[in-house]
Amino acid sequence: MPRTNVAKVKVPARTGHDISDEAAQAKPGKSRRAAQEKESAAPLRRTTPVLVNRIQAPKPHDLLADQLREAILRGEISEGETLPPERALVEQTGLSRGAVREALRVLAVEGLVQTRPGRFGGNVVTLPGTESMANSISQFVRGRQLPLRTLHETREALEPALARLAAVHRTEEDVRTLAVLHEELIGSANNFQQFSQANIKWHNAVARASGNELLAGVLYAISYGVAVSTTTEEYDTMDTRNQVIRIHAQINAAIEARNPDLAEKRMRQHIGATHVRATASDTSHVPLSDD
Repeated sequence: MPRTNVAKVKVPARTGHDISDEAAQAKPGKSRRAAQEKESAAPLRRTTPVLVNRIQAPKPHDLLADQLREAILRGEISEGETLPPERALVEQTGLSRGAVREALRVLAVEGLVQTRPGRFGGNVVTLPGTESMANSISQFVRGRQLPLRTLHETREALEPALARLAAVHRTEEDVRTLAVLHEELIGSANNFQQFSQANIKWHNAVARASGNELLAGVLYAISYGVAVSTTTEEYDTMDTRNQVIRIHAQINAAIEARNPDLAEKRMRQHIGATHVRATASDTSHVPLSDD
């Protein structure tokens, strides 16, 4: 027979890996089971759950308002100074003009910045005063519709302490102011509305003489309640006004003499009697002093 030419093809030698691969392909079920057994034999890794809160990024205008507020309250920007113009703040911070304006509006609401129009105007730095505290407390009192009893209790806790502090810290100017207001009280005895206003001014003057601006600011803030408590019909008598005049004179004398114990005692009697008189069913026999 004739010979046929056959191309010789070189076949690579079979290795152990080839044999194992073929075995794996031939028996896939066993291979998977072996892998699973290997994984189960490995030690388990335990993960500890981490509790995190929802993150809220602050708004840009709040960040700018915080920076300016801190600079004002720390005294880095003095009262009466003008803040940089909006354009300069935009360039310095990289914020939008709207964000800068909103930050300035926040500070204005807080009473830390006052916008003045005109060529020489701008955003002028102001510091919190008694009026801003009074507005906040007044809104709280009216918004919560606090009863008159609450205001009386506040006065009972506050004013004796203020009278005591006034006797310790008063100046000669304070003594003169109290004397002038007392004369005004006497002079308005025949006009109840004027008498009531003079009475409020005297109480606030005692508070200022204490030298404690915070406590004095709180009393000033509830002055409206003081007015209400002294303008009801049962107070509109000449006898009541004369009793008020007498006890005020005694408190003035104790403050001038720098006698804190007596000043506190007289004011406690005065405010306590006012509270009792306002809440008693028959107030005609409740004195406003111990005379």
